[in-house]
Amino acid sequence: MPQNTLTVIDNRTGKTVEFPIHNGTLGEPAIDIATLYSELGCFTYDPGFVSTASCKSEITYIDGDAGILLYRGYPIEQLAEKSSFLEVAYLLIYGALPTKDELHGFNAEINRHSMIHEALRNFFNGFHYDAHPMAMMVGVVGSLSAFYHSELNIKKKEHRRISALRLLAKMPTIAAACYKHSVGMPFIYPHNDLGYCENFLNMMFSVPAQPYEVNPVTARVLNLLFILHADHEQNASTSTVRMASSTGANPYACIAAGIAALWGPSHGGANEAVLKMLADIGDVKRIPEYIARAKDKNDPFRLMGFGHRVYKNFDPRATIIRNACHEVLQELSCQDPLFDLALELEKIALEDEYFITKKLYPNVDFYSGIIYKALNIPNNMFTVMFALARTAGWVAHWLEMKADPLQRIARPRQLYVGLDKRDYIPIEQRRAQG
Repeated sequence: MPQNTLTVIDNRTGKTVEFPIHNGTLGEPAIDIATLYSELGCFTYDPGFVSTASCKSEITYIDGDAGILLYRGYPIEQLAEKSSFLEVAYLLIYGALPTKDELHGFNAEINRHSMIHEALRNFFNGFHYDAHPMAMMVGVVGSLSAFYHSELNIKKKEHRRISALRLLAKMPTIAAACYKHSVGMPFIYPHNDLGYCENFLNMMFSVPAQPYEVNPVTARVLNLLFILHADHEQNASTSTVRMASSTGANPYACIAAGIAALWGPSHGGANEAVLKMLADIGDVKRIPEYIARAKDKNDPFRLMGFGHRVYKNFDPRATIIRNACHEVLQELSCQDPLFDLALELEKIALEDEYFITKKLYPNVDFYSGIIYKALNIPNNMFTVMFALARTAGWVAHWLEMKADPLQRIARPRQLYVGLDKRDYIPIEQRRAQG
């Protein structure tokens, strides 16, 4: 029997079928069940797709048990230490680290596309002043397709490339504009003489009435956060981008769909939920009470920012960001009771046998929320920051999928558990329900 197939015997009919097994470069093999229905007349049932590979990809690899995260084969630890965010974005999009000249050209191209159309700036006036920035992001990013009709032929490789770069370039401008609109302050144009993170910070916090100087500590830690959040394999928002892409939708609509999926509190909103939890705890003295509640199976409360669906041992990004969190709090001399509370909660959880046994270590969301607060980023902008960074991964996956000759429209199956077929009853003969 070949080792690259799985033999299945249908106990209902006695029929024997062999399914191919695909082996990737790393990780677990995948059984090809494309012919399952035609061969056996049934589908698989896998809520949440926890055991289903939806695609082949060369971009990111995660080993949750070993705590490994690779971008195009490079360990996240090396990239976080040595790279810039745009260098990592180039790697995700093109598949290789750039030379000096290539990175210089890439930076120049990103700068060239960082402006948004003046008509699009006016689009923000249609949002109420207290609209959530993520609501604005979904609408504004989706509307970008209205401005680039001439380069929306997704069958053309160059159109796909320029669309991807436009998204990466304009996202900081749009994100900063969402913030400025929410606080009633004038928009700031991008500056091509600034780096990617510096430019974003300038658009966020500068005002026309006085000069603003970007704090290098703030820019450095933001660059680190963007690298750590740039991609994370087939997560909910990336899968949403791919699913929308499978229909042939334009790239701006696909990324807007990804932003909408990221908005969920179980996904991109987790770091915002961490800060809310810390505010609810309120005082270091109450931590034991909340630790006890987290251990109580009958209490619905759970500690936000601890554990991870994929990483069963530790989150490699959390290891990196933990050091950055402690450094930035010290370097910026942040004085906030919430920071003291967070650090005490971290200390207790790391030493508590229950959390150690369950491997419920602080994850990247726990630390990123604390850092963003230290950088004076408002809580409602936390998920926007995530979207800004994750755009690099989204466009890389979109480009990869559009170049795949085997791409088909996504069409998951279902297990129907509703009522059996029944006849229509005229309204005068119907009885009230319940």
